[in-house]
Amino acid sequence: MSSTRRRDTPLLHLHTYIRALISVAISTGTLYFASAILPGLDIEDPLRAIVAAIAISVANALLWPLLIRFALPVAVLTLGLAGFAINAALVWAIVNLIEGIDVTSFWTAMIVAFLLTLTNTIVTSLFGIDDDDFYYRNVIRRQARKHADASLSEAVPGILFLEIDGLAEPVMRRAIRDGNVPELARWLRSGSHRLEGWECDWSSQTSASQSGILHGSNEDIPAFRWFEKETGTFVVSNHPGGAAEIERRHSDGRGLLAGGGASRGNLVTGDAEHTSFTISALHARPTRGKDYYAYFANPYTVFRTFILSMLDIGRELYAAAQQIRRDVVPRVHRGLRYSLLRAVTVVILRDIAVQTVIADAYAGRPVVYSTFVGYDEVAHHSGIERYDALDVLRGIDQAFGRITHAAETADRPYHVVVLSDHGQSQGATFLSKYDITLEGLVHGACEAAVMENPFGSDEAWGQLSAAVSELVIRKGSVLERITQGHESGDAIVLGPGHELASSEGAESVRELIKVLASGSLGLIYLDAEPGRRTLEQINATFPHLIPRLVKHKGIGFILVLSEQDGPLAIGAHGVHHLETGRIEGIDPLLPFGPNAARHVLRTSGFAHVADLMINASFDEQTCEIGAFEELVGSHGGLGGEQMHPFVLFPSEFPWPEEPVVSAEHLHRVLVGWLHDLGHDIARVKHLERLQEEAATS
Repeated sequence: MSSTRRRDTPLLHLHTYIRALISVAISTGTLYFASAILPGLDIEDPLRAIVAAIAISVANALLWPLLIRFALPVAVLTLGLAGFAINAALVWAIVNLIEGIDVTSFWTAMIVAFLLTLTNTIVTSLFGIDDDDFYYRNVIRRQARKHADASLSEAVPGILFLEIDGLAEPVMRRAIRDGNVPELARWLRSGSHRLEGWECDWSSQTSASQSGILHGSNEDIPAFRWFEKETGTFVVSNHPGGAAEIERRHSDGRGLLAGGGASRGNLVTGDAEHTSFTISALHARPTRGKDYYAYFANPYTVFRTFILSMLDIGRELYAAAQQIRRDVVPRVHRGLRYSLLRAVTVVILRDIAVQTVIADAYAGRPVVYSTFVGYDEVAHHSGIERYDALDVLRGIDQAFGRITHAAETADRPYHVVVLSDHGQSQGATFLSKYDITLEGLVHGACEAAVMENPFGSDEAWGQLSAAVSELVIRKGSVLERITQGHESGDAIVLGPGHELASSEGAESVRELIKVLASGSLGLIYLDAEPGRRTLEQINATFPHLIPRLVKHKGIGFILVLSEQDGPLAIGAHGVHHLETGRIEGIDPLLPFGPNAARHVLRTSGFAHVADLMINASFDEQTCEIGAFEELVGSHGGLGGEQMHPFVLFPSEFPWPEEPVVSAEHLHRVLVGWLHDLGHDIARVKHLERLQEEAATS
């Protein structure tokens, strides 16, 4: 298989020089403008400004890498502000050495450094200029090569797996058609890549999909969060303890990223040796703080990210106000707290992910998997194809272009694969449409105490927890004191419900009926006694519950275990006997696709399936489904585009003739690619699978 990578070429060097000239021109104009408005800065003529701009660029390229190696701990601890102050000091020292330029104070130099960052950020963002290339090629690359294998140019090609969280295949195809992902569209139109869809499991959410994709198993993951009766604990996928437990149960030590790979921003590690912002690895955090070097290597990066974050917050507040003014429906409340959380996922985590993946490529990691969560976060609150979500998608597309261009100059040849773990389906929420929550419906039918949802509906708290946990690089730090009370082992757990992530915390709600939501999927645990309650037991104890649930217009079907008939999918007008395939009346699974019965039957066999599993109703005319959480775009259950993610991969890679159904099936496809490229661990796993299939047949 040939690599998609290009070696260093005169054309690449020309692009670098052009970007450097543009950067110098921007800096020159900024310096000369600053001298006109700042009383503490005096530049005699434009020529002096040109000299200063060149001197600052050269100093940043040559001196900054040495300074940041010593200042990195302080820069991380202060969230980059110390790094910005050091850069301001460097600017002050440089311009004071140039005859004809006078800077009266350090504070003036701080303003100048701010203006340089601001103008570079605005111009490069407006015109799509990759202003980071100069720094990556001259700083990150040299740093990464110190730890890289000298024979990388002769090594087997690597793969960079770039995941867009929550993007459905149909949405991706329309984004390509409409010009919202020009970089990825260019790959398709050039013939270098092809786009295929696959179907995820009934638990159409990140922990089930990533466990299947990265570890080859997602058995007994019924939802994003669930309750385990035998231990009296909640397992929450985006909590460090929950993610670590998921990985412990599914890892065989030979995941997709085993053998020196890197996991960036994922829920589970895939047995990667190098991890950052990976939730299941936060308790151990063997590389805590080390992967920040790539992020801080560019002196303008942190402040650039800060400016973009402020712009994103303003953009979100404006968009939310516009939805209210135009009475756009469906919609949910979007406040200031969400806008701050959105900025973390859309800007900060995206920028850090880009730079760590590029550093991985320069270090020659054989396989890298990184999740970009911004689209999923915004689509949840804005809608799956509204302007806000597509704008974030455009930013991710541009980020992938930066990664690809940098990987082309790495010593190891790389292929780039873009994929998603699930999609999203849109609709008015259950509460907004029927003026009652699922908890309220259960409470009214059972006339018993029901636990109110303690976990909230925003998955992004997990990514924020990971970011903060990685930042707490030493005991007794200021950030650790600020987050006191949110610890889970060595990790930090932010967001609602963190206190229930232990058996002690869960004990307070032990006797209550527990109703948990995972997008359009609901889970009902009627008691805390071990074992699954059957249809007959439920009807004897709560005779109104099942009839009231199946008759509700917002519920498509329920999964329940019958002592006499086995697992049943029950709807308002019919029953599907899952073991025999016999159908009474109208099949309640008919609107949910040809594989719905297969998915539901598999879930029914899970050890921790709920007493009742509830799937929201799906409108085949409008393709809408209502979430049991306050989310416009949702996933987690069956119905619509949430079940249909995609893979965009090099055209020479093989793709199965049969449909790829389940994350475990996709894992086997990806392992096959690594095997074909010559990756040793993938070869072993691939051969073992072939032997198992031969023995079975």
